[in-house]
Amino acid sequence: MSKEMLEAFATLEDKKGIKQDVIVDAIKAALVAAYKKNYNQAQNVEVDFDPAKGNFKVMAVKTVVDEVQDDRLEVSLEDALAINRAYEVGDEIRFEVTPKNFGRIAAQTAKQVIMQRLREAERNHIIDEYSQYEDELITGTVERSDNRFVYVKIGNVEAVMPRRDQMPNETYNPQDQIKVLVTHVGSDSKGAQIVVSRTAPDMVKRLFEQEVPEIYDGTVEIVSIAREAGDRTKMAVKSSDPNIDPVGTCVGQRGARVQNVVNELGGENIDIVKYEEDPSDFIANALNPSEVIAVQFSEDEDEKSALVIVPDYQLSLAIGKKGQNVRLAARLTGYKIDIRPESEVEFVDEDAKSDDNEDNESTTDTAVEDTTAEDTTAEEANDEAEAADTDNGEDNTEE
Repeated sequence: MSKEMLEAFATLEDKKGIKQDVIVDAIKAALVAAYKKNYNQAQNVEVDFDPAKGNFKVMAVKTVVDEVQDDRLEVSLEDALAINRAYEVGDEIRFEVTPKNFGRIAAQTAKQVIMQRLREAERNHIIDEYSQYEDELITGTVERSDNRFVYVKIGNVEAVMPRRDQMPNETYNPQDQIKVLVTHVGSDSKGAQIVVSRTAPDMVKRLFEQEVPEIYDGTVEIVSIAREAGDRTKMAVKSSDPNIDPVGTCVGQRGARVQNVVNELGGENIDIVKYEEDPSDFIANALNPSEVIAVQFSEDEDEKSALVIVPDYQLSLAIGKKGQNVRLAARLTGYKIDIRPESEVEFVDEDAKSDDNEDNESTTDTAVEDTTAEDTTAEEANDEAEAADTDNGEDNTEE
């Protein structure tokens, strides 16, 4: 039995990655539990393992006393001295109490405890190994699928991809090689659990990191991503180097870089826009390919909302099919966006208003001048009339 047991230890360590020490500790605990349960023994039982022979021994630990009260826990000084004259009161002596036949119940109990410990050890091993891959892109093989999950083999473990993380335009067949994003590594009542996704926005980010060296080394940064998996994605990028165009870098020569990502995502449309510190410029870029005339922000600082004015003929383009374009732009920028056509908005032109005021002032001044001129003309007419009357009076007097 010892040879087969040692071979089993080696197989478990090789296939499951569980160290022999962990297995031995699990078996020790199992044998102690089985012995106490089936032989009604006290709590002073230990199990020793001989790695050379592969044998387990059940040992009862007893304390040396002058007068024995419980022979399961204590041994008299006289008996102890008979074993070794160096023993003193208070010393502990180990006696082998391994039964010749543990029995069927004892073996079954040991098996259950061993399996439980092995599951725990395997779960911890998986969590320790794959927690480093969380939020990373990894290639796996589709094993099978049901109504809830697609099961993907990653290394020696099986990951699950829930329905919400499956692309709506993809079919997963056994033995298909797919790239997935590890979104969660944890455990539940059934053991270790690894959850993967193909719809997470970070998957687009990881794919661009693989295709664009400038993103991987940090020269170009992906600021935000808004995604409706299988249909369309908007991605905002910026560059720390003013000589590098972040959008052109991501697109690549003749669109090669972005096309590789599109192909991996099954033809999903990807809009790459330049990030701007000015929110109005950023929102205008996010609504690409629509033109934007003006962006007005809410006066309420707690409410991040913006009114965007677009040309009448581009209203449907700005909103997008079923509101998709404006919806993704809002998620990309973090602003609630309201689209209005140019014809429904009245603009106040400050320059024109100033020109109108100047024209009004000029008109007023002219009117004043005209009034003054009229008054002057009236006075001259009165003076002439008075002079005429005086002349007529003088003529009458002479007569």
